[in-house]
Amino acid sequence: MIQANDVVQIDPAHDPVFGACLLIVTEIKAWGVIGYVKIPGKGLAYYRVPFEKIHKVGAAEWVQQDT
Repeated sequence: MIQANDVVQIDPAHDPVFGACLLIVTEIKAWGVIGYVKIPGKGLAYYRVPFEKIHKVGAAEWVQQDT
């Protein structure tokens, strides 16, 4: 079961840009998750992805705090 603050990997076949990226889950929806990928020097890129296009890696030790 995926929860907020879990780390998931996005299926490479789902998206050519975010495919294989690690995403920190911030919200669980009925269809999938919303979360962010941290882009060094740029900030956070928020992304929505359905459950069938992600694989749970584990729980994040550290998460970005809202500013």
